[in-house]
Amino acid sequence: MNAILKRSEPDFAPMRLEDVDAVLALEQRAYRFPWTRANFTDSLAAGYSAWCCRRDGELIGYALVMMALDEAHLLNITVAPDWQRRGYGLLIMRHLFDVARSHGGKHMFLEVRPSNAAGQGLYARLGFKTIGRRKGYYPAGGAREDAVVMTLTL
Repeated sequence: MNAILKRSEPDFAPMRLEDVDAVLALEQRAYRFPWTRANFTDSLAAGYSAWCCRRDGELIGYALVMMALDEAHLLNITVAPDWQRRGYGLLIMRHLFDVARSHGGKHMFLEVRPSNAAGQGLYARLGFKTIGRRKGYYPAGGAREDAVVMTLTL
């Protein structure tokens, strides 16, 4: 008898206050300049579209989007370091596209660090185009790093 083990698909659920500890722990592992607890709790209180991506119960990523009229602004997308480069960033982004469209979104905007080549590559593969730069947008250890501003028509 042959047993075939089926890999479970990741599932998405709205982020809740109860998720913030796990989300914050992942954020701190993933970034040199992580968001704070207040960034997450304030985003949830403001009603931003916030999602957790889990596989077999394990938090492997999350994302937050602010919707305004027909625009979606990607605020944060993170894939756990151990799960990166396996296509989960694409899955999360596609989920966000569906969510944004369901709320009338026609365009998505984001900022990304120029030093984040992997992020820029992901966004370019999805069809995002660079439309500008925000000078000194990100903290960078005493200095500030610019942000590349990108957009996509949904």
